[in-house]
Amino acid sequence: MPSLPLPPGSTIGILGGGQLGRMLSLAAARLGFDVVILDPQPNSPAGRVSWRQIVAAYDDFDGLTALGRLADVVTFEFENVPASSAERLADNGALVAPGPTALAIAQDRLHEKAFLNAVGAPTVDFAPVETRTDLEQGLDRLGTPALLKTRRDGYDGKGQVWIRDATDAAEALEALGQRPCILEAAADFRRELSIIAARSQSGEIAVYPLGHNLHQGGVLKTTTAPADISAETEAEARRIAEAILDGLAYVGVIGIELFQLADGRLRVNEIAPRVHNTGHWTQDGCACDQFEQHIRAIACWPLGSTTAHTRIEMTNLLGDDVQAWESIATDPTASLHLYGKTDIRAGRKMGHVNRRRLPA
Repeated sequence: MPSLPLPPGSTIGILGGGQLGRMLSLAAARLGFDVVILDPQPNSPAGRVSWRQIVAAYDDFDGLTALGRLADVVTFEFENVPASSAERLADNGALVAPGPTALAIAQDRLHEKAFLNAVGAPTVDFAPVETRTDLEQGLDRLGTPALLKTRRDGYDGKGQVWIRDATDAAEALEALGQRPCILEAAADFRRELSIIAARSQSGEIAVYPLGHNLHQGGVLKTTTAPADISAETEAEARRIAEAILDGLAYVGVIGIELFQLADGRLRVNEIAPRVHNTGHWTQDGCACDQFEQHIRAIACWPLGSTTAHTRIEMTNLLGDDVQAWESIATDPTASLHLYGKTDIRAGRKMGHVNRRRLPA
C-alpha cells in the first residue's frame, strides 16, 4: 500500500474511459497526478487526455494486473465495472477507492434498498421478484401503479417497466427477460433532488448543496443548483448522505438521488458510487468541483470547499444537441464541456453546458 496522502507525481488508475473518466483525469492532472485508464475501447475519451491507457476488458486479468502495478490508487468512473475486478485489485494489494463493497451494493437494486433502509436512509416500499408468483404477491401488497426494475444493469430509464394493472404482470416480467427484479411502490413525489457528497480516506465528509433535476425520456436533462429548498430539507439530505457514507466506510464522491414527497419528506431513489451527472454544475458553481473532490478524497488530501458561489443550470447535450456548440460558445453566461465523442447518436451524452443564473 502507498503512503498517504499521495504526493503530486503519484499515479491514479481509473476503470472506465468515458466522459466521467475524462473529467476525473483532467482534474487529477491539475493537481499534478498522472492517470492510467483501463478501458476496452481504444482511443477512449478519457484515454486521450491521460498519461496512458490500457486497452483491456474490465475483467481481464493481465490488464488489471498492469493497472494495479502502475497506479498508487485505483478508482472507477461507472458502477457497472465488475465488483470482482475491484476485489481482485484489492486482493493483490492495490488501494481501491471506493471499495468493492460499495460497488457490489450499488450494482444490485435489492441489496441497495436493503442497505439504505438499514442505515436510516428511507426508500419507497419494495419487494423482491424472481417469479411471476413473487410479482403477483408484490402487486397485492404494494398496489398499482408500481415500477418493476431489473436488479442489475439498468441506467437512464433502461431495465424498467411500469405496471399499471395487475393483469400486466406476466407481460412486464417477460419484457425484462425473466431476470431477477425488484418491484417498487410508486413514489408520489413533488420533485427529484440529488446530493453530491464526499468522504476521504481519513473519514472527513464534505457535502454539496442539493440540485433540482428534470428528466426527459428517462434521461437527465437539467440540474439547477443550489436548489430552492428549506433548511430542514437540506439538513435531512445531509443526514442521509452522511449515514450512507459512514455505513459504507466510503472513500470518494457519491451521487444520491432523492424523491421529495408531497409532504416534504425525502426518499432515496438510488445511489451511484462515483461522480455523478447531477454534480456537473459544481464545475462552474464551486471552487472545488466534484471531480477534483473525488481525486482529493481517494488521495487522502484535505477535501475542498463545497460552498456554491454561483447558481448554475446544467443542461445535458444529448445527440444532435451538441451541434449547437457554436451558439453556446457565444453565450457569456455559458461554460461548455464537451466529451470528445465522435459518434453522435440520439440520446447519447455528448457534453453539457453550465449556465450561470444568479449568485448562490
